[in-house]
Amino acid sequence: MLNFVAQGTGRPLLMIHGLGGHWRTWRTIAPALAEHREVLAIDLPGHGSSPPSADSDTFAGLVRSVDEFITTMGLTGVDVVGSSLGARLVLELARRGRVGAVVALDPGGFWQGWEATVFDTTVGGSGKLLRAIKPTLPTLSANPITRTMLLAQFSAHPWRLNADVVAEELTSYADTPAFAPLAHDLATGPAQAGPAAPGTGPVVIGWGRHDRVCFPAQAARAQVAFPSARLHWFAHSGHLPHWDEPDATVDLILDTVGV
Repeated sequence: MLNFVAQGTGRPLLMIHGLGGHWRTWRTIAPALAEHREVLAIDLPGHGSSPPSADSDTFAGLVRSVDEFITTMGLTGVDVVGSSLGARLVLELARRGRVGAVVALDPGGFWQGWEATVFDTTVGGSGKLLRAIKPTLPTLSANPITRTMLLAQFSAHPWRLNADVVAEELTSYADTPAFAPLAHDLATGPAQAGPAAPGTGPVVIGWGRHDRVCFPAQAARAQVAFPSARLHWFAHSGHLPHWDEPDATVDLILDTVGV
């Protein structure tokens, strides 16, 4: 069973974090969403407080686990929000006809050629670096200069971010044993297929104009795979719109999934 944290009341809204993260990555926007919906933020297998499974170092394994969670919790047709890896997961669930409305923030799975190599090398390699410097992460995250150095690939303006949120996230990356193997599986596996299954709710793909993990050019490929999806650009965001533009992200989510 996956660990999850629930807050708010109303119709459930399932939130799925990115590679190496945990449910706390959503704390920049979850309180605002919980004013309108019951927010269920999960830890993926091998992340946060969820134990690993035999296949949690593969995308296919994560899809299987989340699909089982949806069935066990009676959440078939639930509205979903995902970030990065989580964004790809919600698109895959939409392809399978398992979810309702979908908001996918900077999804992986649409890179080609050198883009996949860059992802595997830079993001996969960062897990090793973070494990090596883990004891110093709270101190480094507290300083705007070193925080910017650590998150330059992920945020359009790391110096503005909350130091505690950053420290929690980077520590989670360091604590995820399957971080590098999962990054390699994502980089070398097949591209994400579409389209969304009939009966799926509205699908919105949000993309940061300054994303240096999943480059903005990949958005066109995502639209080809999911032709019914609406593409939304975050003008002042990197790979994590819920950090860089939290208010705009909340507005996009509520406009898509309803209250």
